[in-house]
This record gives sequence, C-alpha cells and structure tokens, in this order.
Amino acid sequence: MKNFQLLSRAFYQKSAITLARALLGKELVHVHATGTVSGVIVETEAYAGREDAACHSYKRKAPRAGHRTNVMFGTGGYAYVYLIYGMYDCFNVVANAEGEPEAVLIRALEPHEGLDVMRRRRRTVNAKKLCGGPGRLCMALDITRRHYGVDLCVADGGDALFIAEGETIPDSRILATPRINVAYAGEASLYPYRFVVKDSAFLSTYSHG
Repeated sequence: MKNFQLLSRAFYQKSAITLARALLGKELVHVHATGTVSGVIVETEAYAGREDAACHSYKRKAPRAGHRTNVMFGTGGYAYVYLIYGMYDCFNVVANAEGEPEAVLIRALEPHEGLDVMRRRRRTVNAKKLCGGPGRLCMALDITRRHYGVDLCVADGGDALFIAEGETIPDSRILATPRINVAYAGEASLYPYRFVVKDSAFLSTYSHG
C-alpha cells in the first residue's frame, strides 16, 4: 500500500463549515482485498448541526438508541454513511467536538488510484462519471453502510477507509454555493455551505455557478 499520511484527529475537530473547505484537495482512500482505490476530494457540503434545518441532527438534543445520527454526536473523524432514495449510500465525515452533531458530505472526487476497479464497479470508462456525485463515489470506492462509524484516523486491517493528506487548495480556487436537493430546509437551503474546486472537471452534474 502507498505510504499515505492520514489526517489527524485534530484536523476533523472543527466546525463542519471550516472542515468542508479544508477537505478539498485531500484524498479519500479505500484499501480492500480487491485493490486500493482513491480520489481527490473536489466537492463537499457542510451540515452544521442542531440549528441547520438541512442537517440530519436538526433540533436533536442527544443520541437515541438505534438512530442513524448517533455517530454524529461523537468526536470528529468518523464515517457517517446512510442510504438515500432506498438505493444509494452517501459518505459523510463527522466534524467538530463530541456533543456537536455536525458532518460534511463528500459529493465528488477526482479519481486517482484504482481506475480499472472503479470502472468495473461503475460500468463506465468515462472518468468524469466515476465519482461525480455522492452515490457514484460510494459505488466506485465500494463504500457502504458497513463503514458506518469507521474511524477515519486508523488504517489497520484489510478494509481500511481513511482520508489522507493531499493538495492545499487556495481560496482563489474555491467556490461556495447553496447545497443541492435540500429545498425542504427552507431558509437553510440557501446557506452557501457547498464548496467546490471551481476549476475541477470532476464535480457532480449540477451547476456550480
């Protein structure tokens, strides 16, 4: 396995908004028996906790037995994976300190390692379609709900999922826009909590400004 430098716990212990920007340029990696696959993060969305009507933890005071948001109430640096539309997994990174239920959705990657594996999984040779959307990237990297609660600061074992150091993206290359598909959240749907590397060719299929 390549000598990846994993992000520290402290890196994740910041607000979701700050973390969403900081994750751009970092590398999401899944090491598995089928091979190592990875992609550079080029699009994220911040979900800012109890006061954010678009966030799964909106108005939630504490964890509840069996509830999907429980991992969000822990410290930053863990995986929050959930199902949408009854068919697609979405990968999120828990942010902030324990008791502050915030997370960052990883929306798109620029494929890096393991392109042949990704192409087989996604049944396409178009690199721009491999990881251009939260459901697509989970399929390409074989991230599923079995990874719910995985510690992203650890890379032990034969099914290691983590985020590694990469490029630091300057503010001049970052664009903030409203989040996608959160119209139900009212005013919160307009918050500029989606962050993209604006010159990337690998963003999700939605307009970015």
